[in-house]
Amino acid sequence: MTIVLVVLASVYVFYFTDWFKPKIIHISSESRVIRSRFRNNAAGNPVPVIFSLEPPSKLTEIKVVPLVEWQANQNVLPVWHLVASSNSVPIKMFFYGQRVRGLKPEVPGAHADPLQTNVTYRLFVTAGKAHGQHDFELKPAAQN
Repeated sequence: MTIVLVVLASVYVFYFTDWFKPKIIHISSESRVIRSRFRNNAAGNPVPVIFSLEPPSKLTEIKVVPLVEWQANQNVLPVWHLVASSNSVPIKMFFYGQRVRGLKPEVPGAHADPLQTNVTYRLFVTAGKAHGQHDFELKPAAQN
């Protein structure tokens, strides 16, 4: 009877709780043209990419790689790579290349490389045991 109870409890825990399911961070991205009297995006300045996270997470790593290169070699050098330096705060959104509180470049002094238009990139984020990935592409700024 004890064995049957343990088996039933194990089945319940495995199928009806989140204890053994991987924690997923859902990511979306959007490119926005930011109008400024000092910046003219039509002149070729980059269009920022904004990433939104659901749920807001205390990130421990952010990495962006060109997708085609990553599919050929998963050890490809990232165009942007941040790792935890201290306790981060939960964030819901961030821009490509921005400083994120609690994270630092993996290579000291490194900065995010400029993104190329019409190239697909993959963003990887990690927050402890939770992780997520998202493919995005930078579209050229609309000409006025």
